[in-house]
Amino acid sequence: MKGCMYKTILVPVESTEYDKVILGHVVPMAQCSGAKLILFHVADGWAARYFSEDADSPEVREDREYLDKLAAQLREKGIEVEAVLGYGDPGDEIVKLAHARKCDLIAMTTHGHRFISDLLYGSAVHKVRHAVDIPVLLLRAPSKREL
Repeated sequence: MKGCMYKTILVPVESTEYDKVILGHVVPMAQCSGAKLILFHVADGWAARYFSEDADSPEVREDREYLDKLAAQLREKGIEVEAVLGYGDPGDEIVKLAHARKCDLIAMTTHGHRFISDLLYGSAVHKVRHAVDIPVLLLRAPSKREL
């Protein structure tokens, strides 16, 4: 893997059909370069928000199961994968993990929100792209009609 541009790629996933979009792009990159993928999902729900790592709710268990299943599927393709479940604000947590794991690239989908929507609701993409000094690959997710 010496000389490869990306050795560790952080891939935030949402537990939705949109995950196929970003994985369809980064899986071939990882297979070509031997890069490790870090799949990252930030748990959402009252238990996750209030109890963080101590949370044990159906939603948190489903999130863990989803990450484990996704990681197993990628390992079957010969990809080195780490699955991480986070708690808190998605944008902040993505940035923290990227720094902690010394990622070379963050690859994520964007849903095409516009400026006003981002101001009103916040955007993990907006936070991430302004807070890291590594490349961020953004793929616009198709609309639900296109999936």
